[in-house]
Amino acid sequence: MIDALTVAVAVAALALAAWCGFAAYRDQPTKDWHFIGMALVSLLGIVQLVIAVVQLARGQSPEQGTAIFVAYLLGAAVCVPGTGFMSLSERTRWGSATVAAGAVVLAVLEVRLFDIWGGGSA
Repeated sequence: MIDALTVAVAVAALALAAWCGFAAYRDQPTKDWHFIGMALVSLLGIVQLVIAVVQLARGQSPEQGTAIFVAYLLGAAVCVPGTGFMSLSERTRWGSATVAAGAVVLAVLEVRLFDIWGGGSA
């Protein structure tokens, strides 16, 4: 995995979480600008997914197992789009709060992906 990309996805997810969390605090639903932010974070997640699949196809493997890595990778790829769709059905502050929570979950998944791949070993 590319460490810089993992950090970029996590930082972008935390920025999205702060932005949507602030909207929820101000009692605002998700707006078009939030969905653009979600699309950018999701795009980073898809890029990471493609790179990881290519690396797996080349024979590289995570230290803690391929199956668990792929499961976390798929979860990370669908986390923000899933909460974005959920926020469409909840057009209140709770839609924004849902996206903020999903973005925090994505950041945590990125840390776990880093550990599974072997980035946390000394």
